[in-house]
Amino acid sequence: MPVSRNSAGSPAWRRRTPRQDIVRWFGWLLLVALFVFSWQVMTKDTIWAFVWDAPKQAADIGSRMVPPRWSYMNELWRPLWDTLAIATLGTLLAILIAVPVAFLAARNTTPSVLLVRPVALLIIVSSRSINSLIWALLLVTILGPGVLAGIVAIALRSIGFIGKLLYEAIEEIDTSQVAAIEATGASSAQVMDYGIVPQIMPAFAGISVFRWDINIRESSVVGLVGAGGIGLNLEASLSTLAWTQVSLLLLVILATVLLSEWVSAKVRHAII
Repeated sequence: MPVSRNSAGSPAWRRRTPRQDIVRWFGWLLLVALFVFSWQVMTKDTIWAFVWDAPKQAADIGSRMVPPRWSYMNELWRPLWDTLAIATLGTLLAILIAVPVAFLAARNTTPSVLLVRPVALLIIVSSRSINSLIWALLLVTILGPGVLAGIVAIALRSIGFIGKLLYEAIEEIDTSQVAAIEATGASSAQVMDYGIVPQIMPAFAGISVFRWDINIRESSVVGLVGAGGIGLNLEASLSTLAWTQVSLLLLVILATVLLSEWVSAKVRHAII
C-alpha cells in the first residue's frame, strides 16, 4: 500500500494511488461498454413481442401437459432400455480407447514427449471439442439412424473426458513408489502393473462411473437427431404436439437421471 505523511507527520495509509484508481475505473468502463455491445449483438434479431408473450405461451403449453398420458408408458420401456444401452456401451467403448490414449498423453508414461504425446493430446482435445449431438448428426448420416450411431457418438464424446482426467491422474502419481519398484530390477510391464496402475485405479473407477452418469443424460438427447433411444419418442411427440406424452417423457428422463445419479454416487463412495 502507498504511504504518505499527514500534517502531524504520522503516516497516512491510502488503499490505492490516484493512478491505480484511474486504471480501476477505466477497467470498469471497458467492462460496461463490452456488456452493452454484447447485449446489442445478442438482441439485434430479437422479436420482443414474442419475449413478452413467452410467459403466456409457456403457461398454455404447461396446462396442456397435465395430466401426463400414463398409458403411453408401455411404449417407452424399449426406448428406455436402448437409452441405457447407448450410455453403457458408449462408455465402455470410450474406456477401451481412452485408457491407452491417456497413458500416451501422460508425460511420465508416454514413449515420446515430442511425437506421441502431442498426437494423444490432439485426440483428447478433438473429442472434447465436439458435442455429442454433433457427433450424432454426423454418424446418423454415415451409419444411418439407430442405436449404433448413438453408441459411437457417446463414445467419441467421452474419449476426451476420460482421457484428460486419467492422464492428469497418471501424471500426479507418487513417483517414489515407481522408483522403488524400478530399483528392484522390475520390467516395464511390472512397473506399470505394481507401481502405476494401483495408484490410478480409484481415480479411473470414479472417472468412468461419473462419465457413465453424464452419458445417461446425453443419450436421452442424441435420439432427437435419430441416434436411437428415448429421444426418438420425445422428438416425435414434440413434432405432433402431443404434450401429454411430452410431459410423461420428461418425467421418465428425470427419473432415469436421478436413478443414475444415485447409482453413480453409491459406486463412487464404495470405490473411493
